[in-house]
Amino acid sequence: MASTSPATVNGDVAPANYDLVLKLAPHLDRHMIFPLLEFNAGRLKEDETDKAREILAAKYALLKKTNMTDYVANLYCELEGLKEPPAEYAERRQKVFHQLEKYEQETAKITELLQRDDVVNNLRSDKVANLEFLKKEHDVTIDMVNALYDFGQLQYSCGNYADASELLYRFRVLSTDNDKVSYATWGRLACEILTMNWESAMEELQKVRESIDTRLANNPLAQLQHRTQLVHWALFPLFNYDKAREPLLDLFFNAGFINTIQANSPWILRYLTVAVITNRGRAKNAGVHQKQMKDVVRIVKQEAYEYQDPITRFVHALCIDFDFEEAQQQLVLAEEVLRSDFFLLAHADDFVDSARHLIFESYCKIHARISLKDLSARLGLNNDDAEKWIVNLIRDTRLDAKIDYQEGTVVMNHPPSSVYQQVIERTKGGFFRTQVLTAAVAR
Repeated sequence: MASTSPATVNGDVAPANYDLVLKLAPHLDRHMIFPLLEFNAGRLKEDETDKAREILAAKYALLKKTNMTDYVANLYCELEGLKEPPAEYAERRQKVFHQLEKYEQETAKITELLQRDDVVNNLRSDKVANLEFLKKEHDVTIDMVNALYDFGQLQYSCGNYADASELLYRFRVLSTDNDKVSYATWGRLACEILTMNWESAMEELQKVRESIDTRLANNPLAQLQHRTQLVHWALFPLFNYDKAREPLLDLFFNAGFINTIQANSPWILRYLTVAVITNRGRAKNAGVHQKQMKDVVRIVKQEAYEYQDPITRFVHALCIDFDFEEAQQQLVLAEEVLRSDFFLLAHADDFVDSARHLIFESYCKIHARISLKDLSARLGLNNDDAEKWIVNLIRDTRLDAKIDYQEGTVVMNHPPSSVYQQVIERTKGGFFRTQVLTAAVAR
């Protein structure tokens, strides 16, 4: 959990103080917040009993309004030091079972019908016609259809996400209530995220986006709120499903969504920055990736007054201030923050390696011959590790460079080009050096 007072480690702000759970939570469903709390609890040391109790209390407060009665009862016992939960939990459990049985009976007929080929084959894209057909041929009522929605909500509240998803899908196939269909789509998206069914989650996410763009076109405030929520929910597939990376980056950089991030949730810049930087070797279109990187740099600069952390400060130091020493220091802090972030832990090594590529590329724009000792310091590596890293980089990317072991330098070889190209490149190089000098003078 985020701390109110900025604790420090060796003079720097501790990673715990960059915890974004309190920023993310208002835009996530309570069932999605739970794994974030579990992650934070798992990182605590044995002597951090006060924080452990704080997280336990947060879990209880989060879930006590759900129908996960057995788990909530266990949390209450752990929180209060009891061996047996109060009788009210047994009563609530029995009440939930009765509700489940009730909806099971109310939806049995329509569920059976939707599993029959002879019925499904007669359904069309026209929902009104489908309802008329089911009403005429099988005595299906609107109340039966709505019972699917209510049953899905109940199953979700009980933590039965797969069952809830199926019920909401059946409801959506038949219902003509546009508002409820929209809620059911959000519900299915939540279910697919929580069951880690990422391919289906991406399909639902696209449906939600289309609904926001069309149904809320005349309500800018509602669009802003719904887009904010969707951006936060999208973090789950973004960092857990490789195939989601490029379509979700396209979504985030869409004008409506990038404006939403800047206006309503600037802390998402952390995740956007990591996603773009770690996508350098995966992007299918290098030109699109370069544009996204430029956009990230621009937005980090614009929003520096509103939101900063070691990840955004690394970008600012390297790409705006051209301060390589500061960039290396921020990279060390950024790695600590990444390893303490629920979404980014698995991407920490990838980010550090990609960040070193950026440092190396930027440094090579300024120098034709680079000291290995100096470069190793810029990369945050010892001399031997830096040498191996550069050798691998030259081999893997076919970079036109070589290491002069006698001089202890990396020599950049620039192939001969036409006079016109030389003028263009020298102009670009001069402009870049001017930026570096301007930034240095400004400091």
